[in-house]
Amino acid sequence: MTEATRVLIADDQWLLRDSFHTLIAAEPDLVVVGEARTGSEAVELARSKHPHVVLMDVRMPEMDGVEATRLICGDPCTAAVRVLMLTMFDLDAYVYAALRAGASGFLLKDTRPVDLLAGIRVVAEGEALLAPTVTRRLIAELARSPGPAVAPEALDSVTGREREVLELIARGMSNAEIAEQLYVGTGTVKTHVSHLLAKLGARDRAQLVIAAYETGVVSLTARRSPV
Repeated sequence: MTEATRVLIADDQWLLRDSFHTLIAAEPDLVVVGEARTGSEAVELARSKHPHVVLMDVRMPEMDGVEATRLICGDPCTAAVRVLMLTMFDLDAYVYAALRAGASGFLLKDTRPVDLLAGIRVVAEGEALLAPTVTRRLIAELARSPGPAVAPEALDSVTGREREVLELIARGMSNAEIAEQLYVGTGTVKTHVSHLLAKLGARDRAQLVIAAYETGVVSLTARRSPV
């Protein structure tokens, strides 16, 4: 039997924490390892409980979800933890900052329960997850940003096939879909993704999407599918 995905819930609203806990605990492959009501508590519990995924509210007292994400993802002890952030609003100003801080995905709080559970599993597996409206917000922020965080020169070491994979990642394709598109095995795609992460200094696929737009691999004016 495979190990159950360990989930930490961070939200300042008791009712939402309890609802998330009940929903997640009912799944045989998921287990709740802790609950936090502030960002600082989330950081502490991430260090002590070693979750696979933190379900993180963006706005919390004492320390918001963005700063908590930055501390969790920037700490070698918790660098493997994936953060799936939840927000009430698709135009939340924290979206771009949170992805920069290391969040692996974003979902709206009105997401259907089945989609929330699927999102936890997707992020736990190392994929990225962005709600469609959040993706549009991300692209808009990139278009307004004063300059790219990823320099175009970073692409110098990227091969032609890796560039193709990067573009397809930015279009929202999974490894299996990319493999079918390029007529290669999924293992080959995973190898290309690993190389891209290393060459572009990206934490995960969410940051590869950012890199694809910032380096011009994908046009900011192009319409793409959600991650």
